[in-house]
Amino acid sequence: MDAVGSSTSGEVTRLLQRAAAGDAGARDPLYRALYPELMRLAHGHLAGAGTLSMDASGLLHEAYLRLCAQPCLPDASRRVFYAYASKVMRSIVVDFVRERQAIKRGAGMRDVTLDTDLAESIFAENSASEVEGALAALEVLDARASQVVDLRYFGGMSEEEIAAVLEVSVATVRRDWRKARAFLFEQLG
Repeated sequence: MDAVGSSTSGEVTRLLQRAAAGDAGARDPLYRALYPELMRLAHGHLAGAGTLSMDASGLLHEAYLRLCAQPCLPDASRRVFYAYASKVMRSIVVDFVRERQAIKRGAGMRDVTLDTDLAESIFAENSASEVEGALAALEVLDARASQVVDLRYFGGMSEEEIAAVLEVSVATVRRDWRKARAFLFEQLG
């Protein structure tokens, strides 16, 4: 799952610990080490967002700026870091979509999608604020299921990769995904 090899795994852990403790000097080497995986997350977020004029590099760099604005990272584990980075990226995409749908840019006009996948269409047929509200409600109800949605739908990760990041079984990821989908369909459908 990790983009960095096992030889640098200990170094990444040390960098995460330093960054979580507020050491700003640890952030640049940490992001360099995790850049490929963070770029993959950014691609996943953009793939799930439809047609945007933002590219993965722009999303990742904006996320980097927002993460650097925080005095310290929330935890010293990769699992929490990836989930936190994914949430920041989702927030950036939602902000971008909201801005794009502002009244002066034709708010109220709905995009037409030819995508027939039900999960994709639920997100495409609802406004960014409705989706964000439903995801926030899911996070309150079941934080891990919310992380599964972030990592699978927005991050583009497989069930096996999510299980590794969240340190749970693949069966648990599947249950959380089914639970989250049912909740979101009820909220948005």
